[in-house]
Amino acid sequence: MKIVVLVKEVPDTYGDRVLNLETGLADRSASEAVLDEVGERALEVALAFSDNHPGTEVTALSMGPASAAPSIRKALAMGADKAVHVADEDLLGADYTLTAEVLAAAIAREGFDLVVTGNISTDGAGGVVPAMIAEHLRIPHAGNLEEVTISDSGITGTRATEQGSMTLSAPLPALISVTEQLPEGRYPSFKGIMAAKKKPYETVTLSELDIDPEDTAKARSIVVEISARQPRAAGTTVVDDGDAGEKLAAFLISRGLA
Repeated sequence: MKIVVLVKEVPDTYGDRVLNLETGLADRSASEAVLDEVGERALEVALAFSDNHPGTEVTALSMGPASAAPSIRKALAMGADKAVHVADEDLLGADYTLTAEVLAAAIAREGFDLVVTGNISTDGAGGVVPAMIAEHLRIPHAGNLEEVTISDSGITGTRATEQGSMTLSAPLPALISVTEQLPEGRYPSFKGIMAAKKKPYETVTLSELDIDPEDTAKARSIVVEISARQPRAAGTTVVDDGDAGEKLAAFLISRGLA
């Protein structure tokens, strides 16, 4: 079986998030760059299956700048068999539609039985790319799974709902997105780190994916206005002198919340 896992380099979740007021893009140099944790969990799903099914090939696929290579190589050190890195300067500032189109083209070029990805990245937090990729590939999409079982012919998973949980299943080929309820990614061993240096690592450009270089990030989206987030104003303190309830009610009414 061929499993393609989507991974992504993101700013450290616990670091500062800074917006570049000239470009309108996130300043990724403001904090340490790391492999997205939910992507590591997606990779663990594939590797756990591969551990028990000889002959399975796991490919880590990512779209990002050339500087993302060290993070993507971590996926190889964790156990992925090969890596494909889509890197092209014309992708700077790509929106969700372009991102999904490019990743779908790269996945189709690679060939697959199953695509595994996180349900939402910690930087963009859109949560729509997995479904958009599945639409491009014309395959079933089972999203936001908290439990996953993979077989040679299909997948079964559980998704949390407001009423409880829902069980989903789909035949292969398919795409699944997983949540942070799945097990954490394994820690790269020294042996894995050394082995990663010899594993295939392919860098792909837009021209190799047959995507029109004129239809890129600059053509699809225009930044109209950029402004820094306003600092938080001081809150209102209610001192309980026996009438705190009345003060709180008056405050809520003044804000149209009651």
